[in-house]
Amino acid sequence: MSAILLLEDATVFKGRSFGAKGIKCGEVVFNTSMTGYQEILTDPSYNEQIVTMTYPLIGNYGTNPLDVESRRVFVSGFIVKENCEYPSNWRNKHSLSEYLEKKRIVGLEGIDTRRLVKHIREKGAMRGIISSTEMRIGELSKQLEKYPGLVDRDIVKNVSMKKPYKWDKGTVDVLEDTELKPKPKYKVVAYDFGVKQNILRMLRSAGCEVTVVPGNTSAKDVLKYKPDGVFLSNGPGDPAPVSYAAQNVRKLLGKVPIFGICLGHQILALAMGGKTYKLKFGHRGANHPVMNLKTKAVEITSQNHGFCVDIDSFDKKDVELTHINLNDNTLEGFRCKKVPAFCVQYHPEASPGPHDSSYLFEEFTQLMDKARKS
Repeated sequence: MSAILLLEDATVFKGRSFGAKGIKCGEVVFNTSMTGYQEILTDPSYNEQIVTMTYPLIGNYGTNPLDVESRRVFVSGFIVKENCEYPSNWRNKHSLSEYLEKKRIVGLEGIDTRRLVKHIREKGAMRGIISSTEMRIGELSKQLEKYPGLVDRDIVKNVSMKKPYKWDKGTVDVLEDTELKPKPKYKVVAYDFGVKQNILRMLRSAGCEVTVVPGNTSAKDVLKYKPDGVFLSNGPGDPAPVSYAAQNVRKLLGKVPIFGICLGHQILALAMGGKTYKLKFGHRGANHPVMNLKTKAVEITSQNHGFCVDIDSFDKKDVELTHINLNDNTLEGFRCKKVPAFCVQYHPEASPGPHDSSYLFEEFTQLMDKARKS
């Protein structure tokens, strides 16, 4: 079966179909990770994005129930150079193609992914449409013209859970089949803007009793839980239209310690009076170098974001910059000087990626300890 990708600038890529049959629009982006494709597929931050993997062979270890990061697959489409139909791994349950077919996600393989990635790097991330059922360029172009893209749209509401729930699963050592779940010492309310489950696992393993609330929950309702800390999760799209989240965080500042990751970082920045902007092609991969400005240590990080905080938009009397991206000098983290709150743009919980930055969860518990004593 044939499949096709049409970009908004009329560039066409033709290849083979795998996974489900269908048509879907989204923003076309690329990820440089060699592994972790199942975590990428199920990360809500990829909502409405057609993800291209730069590593040429994807699917060689299959898929399994333990490597999911949310309740479903959120990508709009998946593009690889070569899809492995015969995976080999002791945890494998289904091939990548079978998994995508089951989850109704259109896959495209057999194209020159290097050409596509170079095109995105030069022209920027752009809208696209992927199809395995309609091959006529004119018809696909008409559908693509109707797709609004991600800028100035709140798509957090499409991924956030609608009701609060308790989370009580810790991180698991798959080789030893053990779960790290100590007795809870802290009560944490986690805002769900599109939260990855490994964040919740790591909070639980750090000794937190975790309650997850919808992204539009008011500050007043959050404080009713009497939390020791509030967590701001990752999520998809443009942070600026998610103004209700920044307003709620602004009301929580100074009342309870706050820790934010990815979109949570951007929302805390907006709450502090900062501004955000869209990156040309974003940061997505598991090998991005970030410097801790306090220790001067370089951490290799997992990243997935298309928007960024303007490093010059802050009042430096209120904010201390803590982390910087060594590839392009964009802001990767800051802390508030007058209230107990900090955040990072990258993903210290990994899944996929390195664990260099997992210490940040301990810093959050230390912040809650300090707040208790004050």
